[in-house]
Amino acid sequence: MATPYVTDETGKYIASTQRPDGTWRKQRRVKEGYVPQEEVPVYENKYVKFFKSKPELPPGLSPEATAPATPSRPEGGEPGLSKTAKRNLKRKEKRRQQQEKGEAEALSRTLDKVSLGETAPLPSAPQGSRAAPAAASEQPDSAVTTEKAKKIKNLKKKLRQVEELQQRIQAGEISQPSKEQLEKLARRRALEEELEDLELGL
Repeated sequence: MATPYVTDETGKYIASTQRPDGTWRKQRRVKEGYVPQEEVPVYENKYVKFFKSKPELPPGLSPEATAPATPSRPEGGEPGLSKTAKRNLKRKEKRRQQQEKGEAEALSRTLDKVSLGETAPLPSAPQGSRAAPAAASEQPDSAVTTEKAKKIKNLKKKLRQVEELQQRIQAGEISQPSKEQLEKLARRRALEEELEDLELGL
C-alpha cells in the first residue's frame, strides 16, 4: 500500500491516518527523497538474486517434457511420504488385517460351539469325525467339570461386563457407543443361553 502524501506550500507531509482502534495518527513532515520503511525494498545479497534469477529447468529442456503423462503414485500408496512413514503404514495395515483375522476366527469358533450344541452329527459324516467325540468323552470327569466351571466363570464375567456397559449407556456416561460395544450388547442373549446350557449340563 502506498503511503498517502500531502504537499502544500510549507512542504511534504505523510497524511494523518486512522488506527484500527479509531484514534488518529498525526501528520508527519518528511524531507525530499524520503522513503517510508514499509516501502523500502528488502535487501537481497548476490547469492539470493542469483538463485531467484536462475531458471528451474536446465537450459534447452521444455516444460512439456518434464510434465508426467499420468500422475503416478509412489509404491507406498500415499504421495510424498518418507520411507519411515510408508513402513509405519504397512505395519498398521498388517496389524489391522491380523486383528480382523483373529476376530473372524473367534467368531467362527463361537459359531461352531453354538452349531455343535444345537445339531446332532450327520449320519453321513466320516468315521474320523465320529471318533473325535468318543475320544472327548473318555477324558476323566474331573477335567470335564473343571473345564465347564472355567467356561461358566468366563461367561458370567462377560455378562457382568455387558450389564456394566448397558448401565453406563443408560446413565449417560457413554453418549455414542462404539461398534465393539454395540456388538458386545448384541451378544448378551447368546451368552445367557450358553450359560444356561452349561449350568444345566448340556
